[in-house]
Amino acid sequence: MNQPDPMEFDDDSWLLDQELEPLSDEHWMRQALKLAQQAAEQDEVPVGAIIVHQNKIIASAFNQREQLADPTAHAEMIAITQAASHLNSWRLLECSMFVTLEPCPMCAGAILQSRIPRIVYGALDPKAGAVVSLFQLLNDPRLNHRCETLSGVLADECGRILTEFFDRKRKLGKK
Repeated sequence: MNQPDPMEFDDDSWLLDQELEPLSDEHWMRQALKLAQQAAEQDEVPVGAIIVHQNKIIASAFNQREQLADPTAHAEMIAITQAASHLNSWRLLECSMFVTLEPCPMCAGAILQSRIPRIVYGALDPKAGAVVSLFQLLNDPRLNHRCETLSGVLADECGRILTEFFDRKRKLGKK
């Protein structure tokens, strides 16, 4: 298929009808890592999440439990709320979530309830992971919805930011 010459147009309207090549999982995870860094800078556990729909970010969040004094203010939960608002629907069909840490049981439950079909995450969470580490909620055949999952995308970088954060906390004598 021949691409139109963008120089023939005064604006980018010619792009509206074009199929954009999907960006790589690594690209999206790097966006989530930037959010995790923002969380660390605000003394929050450095987890970032984005939700992509039709090759565009429609939601982006990082952990805000300390700031909001809310135990449910995980990156995934905030991103799901943003995406549902953006799409004006609780069903986040045709979306993918990218999160730097394996979702916990609360977040995995919200992912299932929102019907997100694909989750990509970086680091495993051996203490609270609900995708493969402790539980396998997203692929439990007893539930009425399951997700395609991909783990380990930029796992070293995703794990390193968490390790460095908790090392600093321990050196300061904080929980």
